[in-house]
Amino acid sequence: MQKTAIYAGSFDPVTYGHLDLIERAAALFPRLIVAVARNLEKESLFSLEERVDFLRGSVEKFPNVEVETFDGLLVDYATEKKARIVIRGLRAVSDFEYEFQMALTNRKLAPEIETIFLMPCESYSYISSRMIKEIAFLGGDVSAFVPAGVVKAFRRLAGEAE
Repeated sequence: MQKTAIYAGSFDPVTYGHLDLIERAAALFPRLIVAVARNLEKESLFSLEERVDFLRGSVEKFPNVEVETFDGLLVDYATEKKARIVIRGLRAVSDFEYEFQMALTNRKLAPEIETIFLMPCESYSYISSRMIKEIAFLGGDVSAFVPAGVVKAFRRLAGEAE
């Protein structure tokens, strides 16, 4: 049986911290699905299609990584994909409480699915999509935090020439 893991998130936008976790998980599992959440309650800066494109362009070098979208419960999606492992990232202690609650809730809903926590490289441990958006909207350079396609998208939003 092939071990499939899922790394899910909104990825609005994808950061080098996300990509670091994707690289780590891709090295551990024969198949990794990066699942972009379609969350109707959360307003995203970038469209679902843009987020998927950013990710696909960033993970091309990993032959065992697929990028898909999903909505609904992650455990239902994981069951549908025959994945028994969910990858979650922990940047700092502040992430732990929320992620711990989520992992225990998922375990109650689907005990056959395990949550594995990975930590990004220290140089990415402070990066969050929210922080990246704030920097970009205040006119800062985000090129050290996100892939080139995301930088270009922020420039388009700001009305800058490419």
